[in-house]
Amino acid sequence: LQLIDLYTHNFAIPGSRTMGNDGVTFMVAGPNWRGEIPPGVEKVIPCETEIASAQFRTQLFEPADLENVEKIQAQYVVQPLSAFLGRPAPAAAPRIDFPKPLTPAEQKTSLGFFALLNAYLAFCPTHPSETALMARFAKIGVGAGLKFDPAALAPDLREAIAAGMADAWTDFGALQARVNKGEVSSGDVFGTREHLLNNYLYRMGAAAMGIYGLSSEEAIYIPFLVDADGQKANGANRYALHFRDGQLPPVKAFWSLTLYDLPASLLVANPIDRYLLNSTMLSQLVRDADGGLTLYVQRDSPGKDREANWLPAPGGPFWMVLRLYWPTAEVAERRWAPPALQRVR
Repeated sequence: LQLIDLYTHNFAIPGSRTMGNDGVTFMVAGPNWRGEIPPGVEKVIPCETEIASAQFRTQLFEPADLENVEKIQAQYVVQPLSAFLGRPAPAAAPRIDFPKPLTPAEQKTSLGFFALLNAYLAFCPTHPSETALMARFAKIGVGAGLKFDPAALAPDLREAIAAGMADAWTDFGALQARVNKGEVSSGDVFGTREHLLNNYLYRMGAAAMGIYGLSSEEAIYIPFLVDADGQKANGANRYALHFRDGQLPPVKAFWSLTLYDLPASLLVANPIDRYLLNSTMLSQLVRDADGGLTLYVQRDSPGKDREANWLPAPGGPFWMVLRLYWPTAEVAERRWAPPALQRVR
């Protein structure tokens, strides 16, 4: 269970790795909560923002296992503390009129971004490490309870802020190139506040490339946006991903390879209704003569003898992500590396 605050930090991850599988009752408490641990609660998990999200993940081994998964999911109970204690509910929290979000294009250029930022900062008490930062932001009207009005700013200041936004996206492009080369991993950009140490470029990269990713102890995400020649993946070509014998992703839970089209990043409709290949399917996949495993990524069938290992692609641009859940130390220490996506000519 991944718990994420409004800053997008993973502030706790209760689950098999951290707490085992015997069940636990814990309470998530906001920044203004004060009190003793309530009866029946084993642990209080503090959250530094007033809004948080909870992402449950339950492993499904095969379609026939769905009933077992549903039984486990039925045991996830989320309720207000008053309901848990059987006491009258306190007054409801005020209704939040969430502002209309910007489009992806507007997020890169519109100064209206800062008005949205102010709206959400109202739920985010300033962290001690960012007191000086927020004091600087307040000079241009950025902060909880402040009004950001671009029209009230001097023209040169408006231009400077817009130039700063452009610089940030340029820096993001450079970071994305480092990710493509394997120089920066998902384990670097996702995690707790303590792990990220206010690295705002990494936090931007995480939010723009794959928001709400798990911390490295729980999962590593390896993107495939380009092939071995550095060319962007495109379904007009055929590709192979070859794992040598003994070099499949080292994990304690499972791994999966999922393909998405671009620019929508949606799953791709295909004639065999297959949207990923994963470790629970290994018994159905065909091994190479040398014991390795080759996965075929292309628009059309690679042939009946290879179709078991086929991950269908669209006719145009796409990307894939290899997710390693509960990775071993080999991954964190970079003693294991994924194969490159090879274009088949």
